[in-house]
Amino acid sequence: MRAILLSSGLAIICSLLGTRLAIGWFARHGFGQPIRVDGPMTHHVKRGTPIMGGLVILLSATVAYLVATMLTGGLPSASALLLFLVFFGCGVVGFLDDFIKVYTQNNQGLTSRAKMAGQTVVALGFGLLATQFFANERGVRPASQYISTTHDWGIKLPLVVVLLVIWFIVTATSNGANLTDGADGLLAGTSAMIFGAYTIVNIWQNNQRCGSLKPTVVESQCYQARDPLDLAVFAAAIAAACIGFLWWNAKPARIIMGDVGSLAIGGAVAGLAIMSRTELLMVVIAGLFVLETLSVLIQMSYFKLTRRITGTGRRIFRIAPIHHHFEHWDGTRSPWSSASGSSPVFALRPASGSSTPIGSADPCKFRPRQPIERPQLARSARLAGISGRFREWVLSGTNSVCWVVAPLWTRYE
Repeated sequence: MRAILLSSGLAIICSLLGTRLAIGWFARHGFGQPIRVDGPMTHHVKRGTPIMGGLVILLSATVAYLVATMLTGGLPSASALLLFLVFFGCGVVGFLDDFIKVYTQNNQGLTSRAKMAGQTVVALGFGLLATQFFANERGVRPASQYISTTHDWGIKLPLVVVLLVIWFIVTATSNGANLTDGADGLLAGTSAMIFGAYTIVNIWQNNQRCGSLKPTVVESQCYQARDPLDLAVFAAAIAAACIGFLWWNAKPARIIMGDVGSLAIGGAVAGLAIMSRTELLMVVIAGLFVLETLSVLIQMSYFKLTRRITGTGRRIFRIAPIHHHFEHWDGTRSPWSSASGSSPVFALRPASGSSTPIGSADPCKFRPRQPIERPQLARSARLAGISGRFREWVLSGTNSVCWVVAPLWTRYE
């Protein structure tokens, strides 16, 4: 537990300070964000915003994990090293994509085939090492050849099938995270909660691990994860690094994560799911990634189908991924802004001052229709003795509670 607290504390400090330094360095060297032409009009003001901020998350989480592990008298486990592999491997693919975008000043970086090839090499290398090597004294390897929710079930799959499943999980999750990285603070805030959830999952698995001498462990219900506590330390470090980065990435973002961060985060989520034997549970934990990916697949499939039938392609959403669809609904402010990004619950609610997406009357009577003016916000913050940004978090949190509770009372109006 000391290692978890130490890694998260170091990661958030490194990320907070490192992102501030990165903003200045990237701005001086012209590492600015190119914007897609057909994207929301509100995104055109982001042109030139420093990109590749995900490098800070990678470095902060890695340094924090290594320092915390060594200060508590341990060494990186095999599971942690494999998580490094998929974390940094996907990050390298994203770095190449970002660098090409910056160098050519075009939003088209690596081709889809080149990006998929890089992800495939990382996924297959990770899958082969995790399933065939690094067995501990009980014969447990970092990954199993079963499909799991919280425990292995079904039949043992052939190695080829297992590698295909791991390839699908890594590529789908990393691309889903990449699609989610389209609104200020959305991916950073969501990822902090996802890695926080996996920290708790791995702590629980460590307390109920098979072979443990604790009297509370039931052998028939124990978990076969190889190094759950070490994975918890690493997950906590990534979660804290995302929170530190979020301070500068919240709307309006002063730095953008880029593919180097989004692909790395998606790869790390996939690695944690595979090595904690929670591949199917990941669909729930990282549900927003699934939603974003499905919105793109549905949009493309429906467009091609209607073009084949009627000659004219039609769309279900105004623009995909789905968070851009909601941004189009109210161009003044993104309804998917994530309470300055602090929670995926906040990421799924309309922001203060935006119109109600479903077109119904706004049940939150107490909420102002217009965004609060900055002078008023600053004056209120000074009177309360807190920072303006923390004040925004409080207001956004109130709005989020309203949007969660509103359906309960509108049903009886």
